[in-house]
Amino acid sequence: MTYPRGSAANSAALSAALSGAVDLSALKARAEAAARQQQRPSSQGAEPGPAAGGGADGAVLDVTEATFQTDVVERSLHQLVVVDLWAEWCGPCKQLSPVLERLAAQSGGAWVLAKVDVDANPRLAQLFGAQSIPTVVAIAGGQPVDAFAGALPEPEIKRWLGALLDALKDRLPGIRDAQAGAPVEEPEDPRFTEAEDAFERGDFAAAEAAYERILAAEPGNELAKAALVQVRFAARATKADPTAVQRAEAAPDDLDAQLAAADYEMAQNRVEDAFGRLIGAVRRTAGEDRNRVREHLVSLFELFDPADERVAKARRNLASALF
Repeated sequence: MTYPRGSAANSAALSAALSGAVDLSALKARAEAAARQQQRPSSQGAEPGPAAGGGADGAVLDVTEATFQTDVVERSLHQLVVVDLWAEWCGPCKQLSPVLERLAAQSGGAWVLAKVDVDANPRLAQLFGAQSIPTVVAIAGGQPVDAFAGALPEPEIKRWLGALLDALKDRLPGIRDAQAGAPVEEPEDPRFTEAEDAFERGDFAAAEAAYERILAAEPGNELAKAALVQVRFAARATKADPTAVQRAEAAPDDLDAQLAAADYEMAQNRVEDAFGRLIGAVRRTAGEDRNRVREHLVSLFELFDPADERVAKARRNLASALF
């Protein structure tokens, strides 16, 4: 299942979906045996498990299907592993991956970044049920514990990681070892902090204004662009009327009803229904009305990774409807 990028609610839903979909239970017995072995006296002569730390030198791993069990599953018994599903052609991946790599290097071994090229390792992408990238999954104790999709702003990623490390520090010795000598964190960008704080308290107008100020100073800031799209949609989604779809079905020529219904369907993760509704409206309209529907549809496209198959299909259908 794919979710609009950058949304905390959708991140939680993605986490739940992955927790149910990713089955690593075949390794459960090995994990439990390794944990028991670690508790035995060292005189037993048992070999140690994967290193809990690793510092900056081992902070980023390129993982393949052949190394996944060792580098991700077994390592996650001692250390938080964050899996980054990416591809060379993915634009948002190029924004997100450097941020994750830098944060992993600064973590002092509290967690490691496991980078998975989905084109070279398609079965790993299938394992996580990832239909769009970037998708980021946190693994602890051999199982996914949290996830998000899309290129989130760096302050939000830091909060996500901080919450995970705090929750897992009693389970994973690598976190405790790293925190014993943790370096001072770099200060968060106050501009993003202002915007994220406004978003979290539901003040979407203030969040939108904060992101617009960032873009006025840095027009090429991709994280701010993606966040602004999310904020604008979230503001509409909070006002979505559950009866909007029924009203739209009863009045197919009512553009306001069609736009409101599409927003409601999108908020319910009925992505293809929302796209299909607006493409149908494009076919039935002309002039300014058609342009209004088209612009609304394009704004929904921007919630997703451009490589998402549903977006690609909808773009083709939109082109057909327009020409």
